[in-house]
Amino acid sequence: MMPMRRSVTKTLSAYAFGVVATLFAAAVPAQAQAPAAPAAAPAVTGSTLDAIRARGTLICGVGTGLAGFALPDSQGNWRGFDVDYCRAIAIALWNDPTKVRYVPTTAQVRFTALQSGEVDILSRNTTFTLSRDTSLGFDFAAINFYDGQGFMVKRSLNVQNARQLDGATICVQPGTTTEQNLADWARGARVQIRPVVIERLEDNLAAYNAGRCDAYTTDVSGLAAIRSAQANPNDHVILPDVISKEPLGPLVRHGDQRFTDLVRWIHFGLISAEEFGITSANAQQMLASDPRPDVQRILGRTAELGRMLGVDNAWMLNIIRTLGNYGEIFERNLTPIGLQRGRNALWTTPGGLQYAPPFR
Repeated sequence: MMPMRRSVTKTLSAYAFGVVATLFAAAVPAQAQAPAAPAAAPAVTGSTLDAIRARGTLICGVGTGLAGFALPDSQGNWRGFDVDYCRAIAIALWNDPTKVRYVPTTAQVRFTALQSGEVDILSRNTTFTLSRDTSLGFDFAAINFYDGQGFMVKRSLNVQNARQLDGATICVQPGTTTEQNLADWARGARVQIRPVVIERLEDNLAAYNAGRCDAYTTDVSGLAAIRSAQANPNDHVILPDVISKEPLGPLVRHGDQRFTDLVRWIHFGLISAEEFGITSANAQQMLASDPRPDVQRILGRTAELGRMLGVDNAWMLNIIRTLGNYGEIFERNLTPIGLQRGRNALWTTPGGLQYAPPFR
C-alpha cells in the first residue's frame, strides 16, 4: 500500500493551494483546546411540564437529519430513534404521539436553543460530559445509546486502521466533542492530521465525497447512518478503531426535576419492558394475564407509579403499545442502517450496558 502521506499529497494536488490553505489547518496544535461552549444562560422560569401542557405540544430539538436517528420521510414526518423518544413523552402526557413539534438544531446552536427555552428537550446525538452536566445548566436524563467516535474512509484508499491516517485530512464538525477527541487522539497517537472544520453536516459530507477530506470522523452510529445513505455504501469503510466514549442521551434544563424524572423513567420503562418481554404486540394481553408484580407495576395496574410522575398510570402501557420496547425501537430504526446492539444490549446479555432500576 502506498504510504498515506504520499497518497494524500496526490489527492490534494488537484485543488488550488489557496483553497487548501483556507479550508485546512496546518496540523493539530500542540495544545489543542476544547471547542468553545455557550455560556450558561439564566434558567427558564416556571415548570417545563406545566408549560408543555399549557401549550399542548412538546417542542423537541433534534438533529438536522441523520438516518436512523432523526430524518423526515417522504411525507415530511420525522422518523428515527431520537424521534421515538420525543413521541414517547407526548404519549406519556396525552396518549398522542403526534403532539410534538420538531426543531432541527445544528451542533453549534443546540445548547442555546435549550437554554433559551426555544425547545423543551434535546433528543439528538449529544454526548454526556461533566461540563455540559454542570456549567451549562443541563441534566442528562438518561443514557439511551452508548457510542464511541470512529473514522470512515473510502475503500479505494486501502486504509486498514486509524494510525494509517498519518498525514491525512479529516472532516469534522465544530463545537462538538468530536473535534476535541480528534485533536486529543492525534496528539496521543503521534499522528499528524489536518482537520477540515465545517459546521453543517451536509457540507461536511459533500467535502468528504468530493475528496477534499481523506476521512470523516464522528460517532460510530453517525458513521453507520451516513454510510447507509451513500449511493454505494460498500465503497466506504468504517475503521475498527474507536477513539472515545460517547454516552448519548436526552438533554433537559437543570432545575426542573419533574420533567427530568419523566424523561428518565420513560427510558427505564422501555428497557424494563424489553427485559420482561413486554412488546407492542402483547402489552395489553400481559396487563390482563401476566401475574408478575414487576409487569403489573410497569403497565400501571398496580402501585400508582404514573401518578408519582404526574401522568396517567397507563403511561408505559400506552408508550409500549404504540412504539414498542427499547429493543423494538432499536430494531425498527437502527438495525436497517447496520448498527448492532453491542453495548446497547440489555445487561443480561454479555457486554450489554442497558440497565433499569426497579419499578417499585
